[in-house]
Amino acid sequence: MLDMLVVGGGYVGLAAAVAVKQAAPHLAIEVIEAAPAGVWEKDERASAIIAAASHMLDVLGTWEEIVADAQPINKMIVTDSRTSDPVRPVFLTFDGAVEEGKPFAHMVPNVSMVRALRRAAEKLGIPIRHGLSATSFNTGSTRCTVTLSDGSNIETKLLVACDGVRSKLRDMAGIRTVKWDYGQSGIVATVAHERDHEGVAEEHFLPSGPFAILPLKNNRSSLVWTERTAEADRLVASDDLVFEEELQRRFGHKLGEIRIEGGRRAFPLGLTLSRAFVAPRFALAGDAAHGIHPISGQGLNLGFKDVAALAETVVEADRLGLDIGALNVLERYQSWRRFDTFRMGVTTDVLNRLFSNDVTPIRIARDFGLGMVERLPKLKNFFIGEAAGTTGEGNPKLLAGQQI
Repeated sequence: MLDMLVVGGGYVGLAAAVAVKQAAPHLAIEVIEAAPAGVWEKDERASAIIAAASHMLDVLGTWEEIVADAQPINKMIVTDSRTSDPVRPVFLTFDGAVEEGKPFAHMVPNVSMVRALRRAAEKLGIPIRHGLSATSFNTGSTRCTVTLSDGSNIETKLLVACDGVRSKLRDMAGIRTVKWDYGQSGIVATVAHERDHEGVAEEHFLPSGPFAILPLKNNRSSLVWTERTAEADRLVASDDLVFEEELQRRFGHKLGEIRIEGGRRAFPLGLTLSRAFVAPRFALAGDAAHGIHPISGQGLNLGFKDVAALAETVVEADRLGLDIGALNVLERYQSWRRFDTFRMGVTTDVLNRLFSNDVTPIRIARDFGLGMVERLPKLKNFFIGEAAGTTGEGNPKLLAGQQI
């Protein structure tokens, strides 16, 4: 019988398995992943990794490899304008350091992150079984029996669902969600440009939604371009000339000529918050527990915060001789993460509704608010700390760079 079975072999699932196994090597842990082996190598996207998450990845022994391909975010610029505006006034700027020499975030290619986490899992002897999904599970007093898509069964003390925002395991567990659709899609693409971005990230609030330019290595940037769903579908389906012309209108000419690298995809945007994060012998983590708007770049980082809290909960319970799958043990993890997740979900929801419109009185009010923040250094520093995940008391040890 396993001690922990993780369903979902993405960043969060792998990090959860590695974090627990590293701190408690005697525990038997496996990962199952529905996608075939090697599919992650085709992921062209990049993610913002905040300082707290990089601390955890450093403790897990993966950050040195990841950071070799990472681009520090040295500065953040926020504007509020229309696409047709000839000038985009800057309302707010953030210096990118939470302390000397340490940026509040890095942009990391997803391929590099998964590769490093897979190597860490393999080094710890964690089996990763591809091409399998969980079709059902039954919970008993001492174990959970999981039926896999090949007809086999696995018994485990704790089942951790990291199977994405449309989690089937969450539905099987009977956990309800708060959920709605924004009618927007996020276009994700990578562009190369003539001039150096100097590590500056830009967030342009446009009437259709935020348009984020996030710096990558080698004069490239990752785009998260929010549009109404119908318009996003049209843009993704258009030829390169039309797409790049529309892109240049929003991107501007500050970095010179731009060119799309690789493919482009659109993802529907919505809010999904699980009403519970745990059930007997069952825990949700990552997008299975929460899906939020990318306006703050915090989606994956929320998942890494889940990992840090869940790993500490499980490892400390094991050291005390407690049953790691017992509901009273798992409720500590839920209490640790649920409020922070709901707070971030509400924040991103309000920000998206506030900035994804062209109503003049609202524009005046929000621009006044941005200007006030720009003029209050202590408030700016607070927001930087919040974005980096370094503020607040009682954070899990891994997020502070400490061993469990």
